[in-house]
Amino acid sequence: MSTVETPQPARWEVVDDPGDGRDLQAVARRCRTVVARRALVAAGVAMIPIPGIDWVTDVGVLVRLLPRINAEFGLTEEQIERLAPDRRLVVYKAISAAGGMLIGRIVTRDLVLQMLKMVGVRLTTQQAAKFVPFAGQAVSAALTYTALRYVCEQHIRQCMAVCRELQRLPPPESHDRKAA
Repeated sequence: MSTVETPQPARWEVVDDPGDGRDLQAVARRCRTVVARRALVAAGVAMIPIPGIDWVTDVGVLVRLLPRINAEFGLTEEQIERLAPDRRLVVYKAISAAGGMLIGRIVTRDLVLQMLKMVGVRLTTQQAAKFVPFAGQAVSAALTYTALRYVCEQHIRQCMAVCRELQRLPPPESHDRKAA
């Protein structure tokens, strides 16, 4: 009798230092895998012909996903505050330069709604498409999937840019060397 192993979802990894030399491409791949799965679920909900349910789902998915992406890259508010002051300064400068309004912050519904306004045409089109039977719902699902992937991809790229800036710095001094 053979057993069939079910694939496990990508594990989220929480790190202490975003510039610790990890393979950022591997981190990004893990994040993109989870984003794709969650975007598919949201797209499925978007096919339900109830106006507004897709917006609630989009916001809910992003409010949960974006902080997890931050954590994976070591860029939550708590993780950044634990960095040495010089490294923390570099992180904040890199966040500012990358335009990462959701990096190192508590991701709230309001922040997510601001992000979704960047893809506002999609939201209007999506709502209008729902009123066309079948084909409209498919268009709505495709727009939801694409928009969520786009917002998360931009966030992943911003996180990678911040981590690359930190990786250019010399490694932080350990407490043992300071005591010596």
